[in-house]
Amino acid sequence: MATAGPTIFISAGEASGEHYGVLLLEELCSRLAAQGVTPRFLGMGGERMEALGFERVVRSEDVAVMGITEVIRHMPRIYGEYLKLKRAVAERRPDVAVLIDFPDVNLRLAETFKRLGIPVIFFVSPQLWAWKKGRIKRVQRFVDRMLVIFPFEEPFYRERGVAADYVGHPLADLALPTISREAFAAGSGLDPAKLWVGLLPGSRGKEIRLNLPDMLRGARLLLEREPGLEFILPLAPTLTEEQRKRVGEIVSAEGAGLPVRLVEDARAALHFARASIVASGTATVEAALIGNPFVVVYRVSPVTYAIAKRVVTVPHVAMVNLVAEKRLVPELIQDDFTAENIVQQLRPLLAEGQLRSEMVSGLRQVAEKLHTGGVVSTTAIGSVAAIVLETLGWAAG
Repeated sequence: MATAGPTIFISAGEASGEHYGVLLLEELCSRLAAQGVTPRFLGMGGERMEALGFERVVRSEDVAVMGITEVIRHMPRIYGEYLKLKRAVAERRPDVAVLIDFPDVNLRLAETFKRLGIPVIFFVSPQLWAWKKGRIKRVQRFVDRMLVIFPFEEPFYRERGVAADYVGHPLADLALPTISREAFAAGSGLDPAKLWVGLLPGSRGKEIRLNLPDMLRGARLLLEREPGLEFILPLAPTLTEEQRKRVGEIVSAEGAGLPVRLVEDARAALHFARASIVASGTATVEAALIGNPFVVVYRVSPVTYAIAKRVVTVPHVAMVNLVAEKRLVPELIQDDFTAENIVQQLRPLLAEGQLRSEMVSGLRQVAEKLHTGGVVSTTAIGSVAAIVLETLGWAAG
């Protein structure tokens, strides 16, 4: 008979965080089940977390926004959801909090937990090393353990007195897709004999509206110069039905007549695509780990971009370039993000040649850095789970 275990609060507010939340739930349940213990989980997450028995106080799809002006515009709704979480914390008094990325909400929640004497583990660092460095004070005061997924982040925090550990990147521990190219093509309406180009506009509604139209314009221009291509557009699992409908509308308007196929599996799309156009974010890390050559694009509101230009202090936008410590993949940001520039940067990656081979080699080196085993486990999620259980006083299992 299973023993009632700890109550674990997890907060994951967007697609990548929700994915890590799923992996962490599975790992914690497995480790505790081996000890005859049944944990309870609650907080903010997606449908896949709920399917594992997670109690969703707040749905992650209801709070996923982007950019400075976008956050401000949605602040009343986000703040209302934050208050729901805060009330649940006070009422349920979980034993530990695992806050995954999403700093606009999670750093505020950290203060709530700290004041209640509940240990706070922050997994996936806010990009304080790039901008908003003033937030480091909140981390120093309210976060007990910072678990980072990029190697340069650990010294950044430790030099500032924060207990930080590099656990490796969770995506680096995933096996490559096992589906065959032919099976993927059959299920997606693709021709396996043709070259495919991935289109990954982001996982938030605002990102899709700002990035996808020019991606499709680039695809049209690319197809004119490279006849026979097909395009794969993965849909993030956190998109609502309304957002999915909006994707279809944009494809119909901007991609009319183009061979664009909507698919559910982003990793398989990246695995089989010859090259990709990828919005800055987690998908760029997935592309690097899979070894798919790509061009990074991104667009935000003019106000957000103007502010970011003044405060962002890193030399590259793409995380892959930051890990590589050089401009490994092209970055087309804001006004540089045009159809013509997409074609200019992506077309040479379709053919065998020096540019493609150098990028593939560089991506392999980035992947090796991110494949580093965790601090107390051979996987990143295993390390996070072990640290959570250690914090709770339970054997790591």
